[in-house]
Amino acid sequence: MKKLFTLFMALGLATGFLFAQEAKKAAQTVEEEGPVMVFEKETVDYGVIEKNSDPYRVFTFKNEGNQPLIIKSARGSCGCTVPTYPTEPIAPGESAEIKVRYDTKRIGKFRKTVTLTTNGQPATKVLTISGEVKKPAPEPEGVPVKKENPFNQ
Repeated sequence: MKKLFTLFMALGLATGFLFAQEAKKAAQTVEEEGPVMVFEKETVDYGVIEKNSDPYRVFTFKNEGNQPLIIKSARGSCGCTVPTYPTEPIAPGESAEIKVRYDTKRIGKFRKTVTLTTNGQPATKVLTISGEVKKPAPEPEGVPVKKENPFNQ
């Protein structure tokens, strides 16, 4: 009788384990429904640049979901950070870019964010830019122009 009880108990545990695994797979499938925005990198470092240097940097991403991705808005953390984003839906499997312009006339270190609002999972995504803008190197003093001596002919 004990052997029969142990056999039924083992069979019950194995069946419970299998159902738990199936429930976990079903939950993962539900989570993967819809658009999924995956970035190559979520932080871009400008490095140390001179004043008035190239202000643009690009974040590349791919829609790895199974529905079109729509970017509803993209907002910089201040007026010195201006994002440009695709307004048309990004189909599943397609890649696109978020272009960010930082005002490189501002001297000093910076760390700014761009917040995206989408129809994907998660609904908001925060990207970061950072770097340091240095003063331009001083212009070297000009070499004096050699004047012609009119008496040397």
